Amino acid sequence: MRAALIRTPGTGPVVGEHPDPGGLVVDVLAAPITPLDLLCASGTSYFGVPATPYVPGVQGVGTLPGAVVWFASSAGMAPGDGSMAERAAVAEDDVVVLPSGVDPVLAAALGLSAVAAWMCLTWRGRLVEGETVIVLGAGGVVGEAAVQLARLAGAGRVVACARSQSALDLARGHGADDCVPLAPDADVETLAAAMSAGGPADLVIDPLFGVPAAAALRALRPGGRMVHLGSAAAPTSAIDSATLRGRSLDVLGYTNNALDPALRRGAIEAVCGFAAAGRLTVRHERVPLADAADAWSRQAAGRTAGRIVLTP
Repeated sequence: MRAALIRTPGTGPVVGEHPDPGGLVVDVLAAPITPLDLLCASGTSYFGVPATPYVPGVQGVGTLPGAVVWFASSAGMAPGDGSMAERAAVAEDDVVVLPSGVDPVLAAALGLSAVAAWMCLTWRGRLVEGETVIVLGAGGVVGEAAVQLARLAGAGRVVACARSQSALDLARGHGADDCVPLAPDADVETLAAAMSAGGPADLVIDPLFGVPAAAALRALRPGGRMVHLGSAAAPTSAIDSATLRGRSLDVLGYTNNALDPALRRGAIEAVCGFAAAGRLTVRHERVPLADAADAWSRQAAGRTAGRIVLTP
């Protein structure tokens, strides 16, 4: 079968022939290139250096007899192959039957990014109907999904924060009430004032950390919550003790790795249900598997709007 292959950690994939998998096999329809795929293939992640050659792709969408399914893999984290091929071996616990009518490519683009956004809002963040949510990094896939999902989960007001004007315009089109630009040279106090201009927030979804996270904490009401799930802006943040203690704030970490198969299945079904109903989308680009090397390079360099999805 044709597959994208990582032959040397730290380099991109090449497309070539690879043995067919055995066991329970999915015919792949769509395989997204995600930050986790890039990290695993780099050989610098906490999972260690992957055994090569291997097929990358920690998730995908494909078909089993009678069903379109989303599936997960441990490619790059453990020995074995992933989704960026014509066919992929799967474990039963890692397969979720998708709702009728959902676009497989959109479902793949949403995938675990939308799962993270949904679970940060509803499970880890305990969103209550009518609350105000600040979404940092609204220009990324997690943030773009979180803006829409916050509204679908019952948020009364959504504040979207992003670097580019195009991302803020997109967030407003997705239902954000207020949009705050994250200028590279903005200070904590200025950003906090902008984030809380319409009133204090109840919940922050933070895939950025750094200065934006420190500012968002100051925009929370007493007893407010921040769910932190990434460090796209910086690996550290100058969070001040007075803000945490004075407002009795909760700062909560999140990772999809904490989800058991049942929780993950419920989240996939929820976000893909919204997508099938036309209520949730993210920017994405469909690229043939044959062009995986170029697509990988562009995704790694941020030279694409949204998530690239490979289609065999």
